[in-house]
Amino acid sequence: METAVHSETRRTGSRRTSGDTQRRCALTRAHRPKTDLIRFVLGPDGTVVPDLKERLPGRGVWLTATHETVADAAKRKVFARALKTDAKAPEGLAEQVDGLLSEAALGAFALANKAGEVVFGHTKVEDALRSGRTIALVHASDAAADGCRKLDGKAKAATDGQGLPAICAFTADELGLASGRTNVIHAALIQGGAAQKFLAAASRVERYRGGISAFADRYGLDTEQE
Repeated sequence: METAVHSETRRTGSRRTSGDTQRRCALTRAHRPKTDLIRFVLGPDGTVVPDLKERLPGRGVWLTATHETVADAAKRKVFARALKTDAKAPEGLAEQVDGLLSEAALGAFALANKAGEVVFGHTKVEDALRSGRTIALVHASDAAADGCRKLDGKAKAATDGQGLPAICAFTADELGLASGRTNVIHAALIQGGAAQKFLAAASRVERYRGGISAFADRYGLDTEQE
């Protein structure tokens, strides 16, 4: 199965961005595109707040967008050093960020569904694959491996062996709640702007949970840790 993360790596290769699109991770000191980082700011009460939309005022602290990086930064008091003040990282900050990323992705899934860019069910997914307009598959994280494997195989056959990215970050209940359906096991994303936004948001969730190795193929592992 080709995950959405691996597909994005294959599309972007080792390309780096520069200028205002890059920031340095406060923990590892590695420079990365802003899309691969999460910004944090200091709230009025002195508590660190994640700023996923990068709109909150104040000096920002940037971290590579992985659970392990955020958790380690909180443990090692990176925020206090970077902000040069007694900044407090709330308990469970890494889990809080995971929830915010998931919420954003599932919201994007709901919008893609409303835009008619998602089809549901094994049969309709197969029809979508035959149409040639499918950009990715969505499998519930608790779906049976055999069903996922069969659809991934059909996607590979429909794309001359290239395959399609597969999002596997969310449970059937989460996908069902976002789409207003019950027991969503398999779905397909159809070409369109809303579907692309969900694919990007869901890929970010998978990278966040997958750890620093999810970035290794594109930018190399972070090796400059403090």
